Amino acid sequence: MPYDTSVSPTPRPARRRRTLLAAAALGCVCLIAGCGGGSDGGAAAQPRKGGGGASSTPSLSPSPAKSSPARTTSVPPSPSKSASRTMSGPLSGKTVVIDPGHNPRNHEHTREIGRQVDIGTAHKECDTTGTSTDSGYAEAEFTLDVSHRLRALLQAQGAEVVLTYDNDRPYGPCVDERARIGNNAGADAVVSVHADGSAVGNRGFHVILPALVRGGAADTSKIVEPSRELGTRIAGLFVRATGSAPSNYVGANTGLDTRKDLGGLNLSTVPKVFIECGNMRDPKDAALLTSAGWRQKAAQGIADGISSYLRG
Repeated sequence: MPYDTSVSPTPRPARRRRTLLAAAALGCVCLIAGCGGGSDGGAAAQPRKGGGGASSTPSLSPSPAKSSPARTTSVPPSPSKSASRTMSGPLSGKTVVIDPGHNPRNHEHTREIGRQVDIGTAHKECDTTGTSTDSGYAEAEFTLDVSHRLRALLQAQGAEVVLTYDNDRPYGPCVDERARIGNNAGADAVVSVHADGSAVGNRGFHVILPALVRGGAADTSKIVEPSRELGTRIAGLFVRATGSAPSNYVGANTGLDTRKDLGGLNLSTVPKVFIECGNMRDPKDAALLTSAGWRQKAAQGIADGISSYLRG
């Protein structure tokens, strides 16, 4: 099944039309596949080796987005954990939970985040510190920034948006609590935002889908198919919004990966996916991830995918 790029995304400036059309063509040639690797909240502080096979490079490559000055942010963080929708729109009545990966202060609480929690089929660390670019831009900073931008875009369409945390706690939440927040909110969709920490030369994004898991507190049987639909929509529209190619090291160039070892997915009872927006350890990807302009495009692509999924 190819990426779904047939649903018009939310409006964007006209000057990006040619880049978006080229990226949309790339999305249409991608086919769904899956492979595994990595840790629960995304990459740990040290780079990990890339997993999964890679097929031949697509014949049409998207144009990379231009980088803006590193670590600049035009969207200020909000002090509230959640915010009710403030305007009507196509997503009125829908609840979306955004899960910013890791926490900027996790590294100060290694004992607390290192404790084991039940993920249904096994036990894993409560959370990890996440990765960073070689220049020191932390994944946890990136995920919060993209999540704030994503929240604003979804609220503009009338959605009620809940963040699992908003820089309002010293560490965590643990992966099991992150899942419970989405479940308790009765979310129509949950997206966990991350960036990877793989080897230099490994580039691109991938969306992680829940595998069919039954064991202990985990039962993903009711969310596997809707989560795949959500992830497929996000992958296709992320290509179109950012110009980034699907991962060349995970998912055989489809931008999709299926895993059964992530507590945030295993324990979810509502449709949920993770997105690894790029590889922080690769200089070319890092140049994108540290660009405020590109982060806005990333948020737009995720928002377009969520909107497309929720609107059917």
